[in-house]
Amino acid sequence: MDYTPRILIVDDEKDLREILQFNLASEGFEIDVAASAEEALDMALENYHLILLDVMMGGISGYKMADILRKERDLDVPIVFLTAKGSENDLLTGFNVGGDDYIIKPFSIKEVVVRIRAILKRGRGNEQKPSTVLECDGLKLDINRKSASIDEEPIKLTRKEFEILALLLKNGGKFISRHEILNRVWSDDVIVTERNVDVNIARLRKKIKKYGPAIKGRTGYGYCFDYQG
Repeated sequence: MDYTPRILIVDDEKDLREILQFNLASEGFEIDVAASAEEALDMALENYHLILLDVMMGGISGYKMADILRKERDLDVPIVFLTAKGSENDLLTGFNVGGDDYIIKPFSIKEVVVRIRAILKRGRGNEQKPSTVLECDGLKLDINRKSASIDEEPIKLTRKEFEILALLLKNGGKFISRHEILNRVWSDDVIVTERNVDVNIARLRKKIKKYGPAIKGRTGYGYCFDYQG
C-alpha cells in the first residue's frame, strides 16, 4: 500500500471515538471523526478510503447513513459497521444497505485493524483518486475538493447549491425533475418541498453570474444546464 489510508470514524460515543482515533493513527492511518451521521454527511466523504460507522446513533442511524451514501450519492467508499447488535437479521440489514464488514462490540483494536487492512487490500474504494472536475467554459466544479470557480476565481456555494449544480452539469442538457433533485440532494429525513429546489436554483443562478441563464427551467420537466457560449 503506497498511500496513507484516510479513514472516517462516525460514532456518538466520545470515548470510543477517541480510543479508535488514537490507536488507528498509531497504525499509520489518517483519521478524522464525526459525532453523528448528520455531521458526517456534511463532510467530503468521497475523499475517504473507508468509513467506520456506528449503527445505533441518535438522529440518522448508521444503516440509514449507509443507505443514503449508496442510493442517493452513489458513493462506493467501503463501510465497516460497528455495533453491539449481532443477530443474523442485524448482519443482513448491514450488508443489504451496502456495508462491507460488520464488527460486533466489544472488539479488540487488533481485530479492527486486521479487518480494515483486508478491505483496503481488496482495492475497493478511493485510492488516491484524481480530482474529478466538471467544467463548462470557465465554470469549474471540483467534486473531490467541493470547490467552485469561474475563470479561476473561487465562488462560494452552499452544499445544496453545489450538489444541484454538479447534478445538472453531469447530466448535460437533460432535464432533471424537481422530485429527482429533491431525492438526490436532500436526505429522506429532511422534510422539504419542491419550492426548496426553486429557491436554491434562484440563488445559484445569481452566484454563477454569466452562467446563470444556462440553468433552464421548464414546467413539468424540471431544470437542466444548457450553456451556448
